[in-house]
Amino acid sequence: MELYLTGHQYRYAVEQILMVLFPGQKPVYPDAPQEGGDACWSSLRLEGDTAAAETRLRLEGQETTGEATVTVPAGATQLERDRLLQRAVKQSFYRAALPLLGEAPPWGALTGIRPAKLASRALESGLTEQETRELFYREYFVSESRTELALEAAKAGLRAKNSLKSDELSLYVGIPFCPTRCAYCSFVSADVKQALRLVEPFLEALHREIDAVAALLDEAGLHVRTIYMGGGTPTTLTADQIDQLLAHLRGAFDLSRLTEFTVEAGRPDTITAEKMAVLRKHGVGRVSVNPQTMEDHVLRAMGRAHTAEDILRAYQTVRAAGLLSVNMDLIAGLPQDTPEGFCGTLEQVIALAPENITVHTLALKKGSRLKMEQQGLPTGEDTRAMLDYAWPRLWQAGYAPYYLYRQKYMTGALENIGWCKPGEDGLYNICIMEELHTIVALGAGGSTKLTDPATGKIVRLTNPKYPKEYIDRIETLCRDKQALVDFHRGLAQGG
Repeated sequence: MELYLTGHQYRYAVEQILMVLFPGQKPVYPDAPQEGGDACWSSLRLEGDTAAAETRLRLEGQETTGEATVTVPAGATQLERDRLLQRAVKQSFYRAALPLLGEAPPWGALTGIRPAKLASRALESGLTEQETRELFYREYFVSESRTELALEAAKAGLRAKNSLKSDELSLYVGIPFCPTRCAYCSFVSADVKQALRLVEPFLEALHREIDAVAALLDEAGLHVRTIYMGGGTPTTLTADQIDQLLAHLRGAFDLSRLTEFTVEAGRPDTITAEKMAVLRKHGVGRVSVNPQTMEDHVLRAMGRAHTAEDILRAYQTVRAAGLLSVNMDLIAGLPQDTPEGFCGTLEQVIALAPENITVHTLALKKGSRLKMEQQGLPTGEDTRAMLDYAWPRLWQAGYAPYYLYRQKYMTGALENIGWCKPGEDGLYNICIMEELHTIVALGAGGSTKLTDPATGKIVRLTNPKYPKEYIDRIETLCRDKQALVDFHRGLAQGG
């Protein structure tokens, strides 16, 4: 879609809402106006303390117009001013788009990936729950059902925030190997059959990074509150490799404040009784067993080499090991799936009674096979029907939402939600989504986020994506982590 901006340069705001409401459209900025094509004219006019935004859309020959106004207080900072003006621009776009969409999207004009963070800020500013609801309805046109999800996730986030101490952080340990690569996956993970020669050198490098970071945390006086081992699929490693890695983590770090230790067992074809016994021995209390679907033909379509029956066996193996908490991931919108098939999957998973159920909406990520092929995918309407069934059903089954986020290129501009039984919130998931404290990433593809909760300032340190690059650059990576000490010393000194 051609974009023409007058009176403002909020390109990103216009592009955001364009891609959320019309995901098939790509923003284009022509040198000169074109005739007859899909286009957006976005204008902003300031008169005193009032800003008026107008959007005119032309889509497939239809033309519509939307308007919005905001009041900009005289004492507003530049950041506050920009937020208000961008909100008006998005509101006017949304109002112009609504007649072209046919029905109101559940998240309205809200484009951010962390809706619960918006609700948290509202509650912390002194708004009541009802006033926060009204904010979502009035300013962002969010539906009642999605507003309730954001509000519940926000309350879980505030509980988590109140439980954290200023000298605590979390560790993420990335293991970039999988048995095979799923069709929807864009994570950098190597097929172990092809990359077997890299596993041991990768682990040697990871052990070096563990030692380096442990020394830095000790120097900075920081303590580990949660550990999350993901990837990839960590249980692709052998039982001996997992045993050595977890023993090293426990020996290197002071884990006296550790309250949550999660390992992504993910793929049922990597779960064995021996590996689960190793996890339990080292104090892992939370494991993910991720079916994504219980429909065998959908599993085949997404490149999984196991069946629904294998998922059930893996789940029983985890339970037999005595691990305390299990999460199971599902994805709405997978190729070859239907609303009926997804609802059947959800019922089977609820019957297993895991402590956590995470329901993702399929996102067509760059680099994934599905992004390139886009064959056999359910419609946006069918995917929305899946979630419209899931949310009340999970409430009914005794689960509540505790974290929530959205992604680019997500089917129907919908959402991912983690659900839990009472008292089973996944603290690491909340911390990373709500950006509550520093998360230090170890391993290939990990991204450290040095976080100042008071100001929202974040400094990122990104490890290389590929195992070979990670191995080759390990000395530099260990040196770069010194920024962790400098950053947190600055926080302690109030700067």
